[in-house]
Amino acid sequence: MERRGRDGAAGTPVITYGLIVLCCLAFLVSPGSGLYPGYGEGDALLAAQSAYFERWGVVPNQLTNLSSHTSHALHTLLAPLTALFVHGSWLHLLGNMLFLYVFGAMTEERLGRTRFTLFYLATGYVALVGYAAANAASDQTLVGASGSISGVLGAFLHLFPRARVTSVFPFLLFLPLRFPAWLVLIFWFVLQWLAARGAGSGPGVAYLAHLVGFVVGFLYAWALRRRTDRVKSPTAATEGEHQP
Repeated sequence: MERRGRDGAAGTPVITYGLIVLCCLAFLVSPGSGLYPGYGEGDALLAAQSAYFERWGVVPNQLTNLSSHTSHALHTLLAPLTALFVHGSWLHLLGNMLFLYVFGAMTEERLGRTRFTLFYLATGYVALVGYAAANAASDQTLVGASGSISGVLGAFLHLFPRARVTSVFPFLLFLPLRFPAWLVLIFWFVLQWLAARGAGSGPGVAYLAHLVGFVVGFLYAWALRRRTDRVKSPTAATEGEHQP
């Protein structure tokens, strides 16, 4: 997708670009990239990947049973944050970074850098915890920025529903066509919801985390706009209202 429209971000989206750089650097030095020979090959590489994901990712049955992992409680509680910067493959990384690049800049400009940073981290944290709570018995590791980026998509839908985005759909012969953001993002949400209904707790995409992140992001943007509108629209006193 490519961001289009009048509501362009003012200045450089420093946080959005910084998050993309951090995710890319974290992936390049991880065993998932396959670039560092020190991790070995074949079974050794697979073992290194598994250990890396378990160390920095979220394991639902550990997160929901902290009493059984008291010695690693702090590490387990921080896992939903570290997991946001870990990706399992090149395709996983590039797909997430593309969505962040397209939708992050305008959302960052509207929220402000500090608020956007906290929003990104908090939404991703909630999305991963939400998935873990719904799959408390799972020992499959969760990694990736999808929960945070889904939150960005949800916020974008509320903040810029009429912005134009260029999208490519397989059933339209991969032709690049421009659609309103509300149409593209609602279609994306429905696809995630349908996929989540058929997904189990085993290996694969954590679609439920996408749904949680999207809803949290949308509700946050909705609440923020309502509060901003109340601040900007106080009831003005008419002339002579306070005359004795």
